[in-house]
Amino acid sequence: MPRRRCSSAVKETLFDIVEQIEGRIIFATFASNIHRLQQAIEASIAFNRKVAIFGRSMERSIRIGRELGYIRAPEDTFISGHEINRYPSSKITILCTGNQGEPMAALGRIAKGLHRQIQVIPGDTVIFSSSPIPGNVKQVYKLIDQLERIGADVIHNKMSDIHTSGHGTQEEQKLMIRLLKPKYFVPIHGEYRMLINHVKLAVDCGVVKENTFVLDNGDILELNEEGGRVSESFPANPVYVDGTGIGDIGNIVLRDRRVLSLCGTVVVTVTIDSKNAKLLSGPALVSRGFVFKKESGELLSEVERLVEKEINSMLREGVTKWSELKKKISDLLTSYFFEETKRNPMILPVIMEV
Repeated sequence: MPRRRCSSAVKETLFDIVEQIEGRIIFATFASNIHRLQQAIEASIAFNRKVAIFGRSMERSIRIGRELGYIRAPEDTFISGHEINRYPSSKITILCTGNQGEPMAALGRIAKGLHRQIQVIPGDTVIFSSSPIPGNVKQVYKLIDQLERIGADVIHNKMSDIHTSGHGTQEEQKLMIRLLKPKYFVPIHGEYRMLINHVKLAVDCGVVKENTFVLDNGDILELNEEGGRVSESFPANPVYVDGTGIGDIGNIVLRDRRVLSLCGTVVVTVTIDSKNAKLLSGPALVSRGFVFKKESGELLSEVERLVEKEINSMLREGVTKWSELKKKISDLLTSYFFEETKRNPMILPVIMEV
């Protein structure tokens, strides 16, 4: 079939790629980029492919785009996810969300093998028609690695011209500033270095430097007849919802949860006769998420021996503050476990006094 002439470089590249691919195409882009979705649909129609849509935001964008006339395609172009297996792989295009590496988006679940309807099969090609947003670069390339590991071919903007930025260029930004002629200028999107550069553009276009403001999250900007100023700030940190509590989780709790999730915990229980300064029973160890007791008997037996020796030594020295004893046990086991396993489980000493 002769290649259709295209009106843009991205569209030309996309048509060339779709024409050459023999297997299924999984096309990931921003759900808000209606123009790019239309291009992907047109390329699929040109080469007799049916289009299936996955991801709630993608489904919503396609539905609204079709209702308003921005997405144009014959009715029989679109199929449901349940119909994919009725067609040869060479006749299927999947439009999905997740181009920024979001773990719960459709593409992220496909890469992990958790999607209910789609699994990567040999011959699949995943097209990323996007660039990683600053801050997402690591997770995007991690997603690409996952897809490659399970057998997909991946095409992204570093390989082909399949994406062009939707952000205005410097000259376009200058034009907008000159047309609007703002008295005050506050850039609101991007990293700090980007905000600073945006302010420089505004000053170059005639905005008074004293009337430009680069704000951090939570800064309050006051504007009145006399001018503008940053008056104060309010807390704008993430608010955690935990069960029925909102914002009641402190840094220490989060730190403890992080340690528990990474290395687990070891509870050390001993019973001490406080009057006679004598160890009555223990130490008894309970490990959760650190080591499996049946497979680490030698390690735990050595720990029990070390703790018993340390406690008896401190009791003979007349230590009566259990807080000191707990700290000594914790320090001893932290050092020993790291030396033996290179892990730092949370150590919870429990002293029962009789």
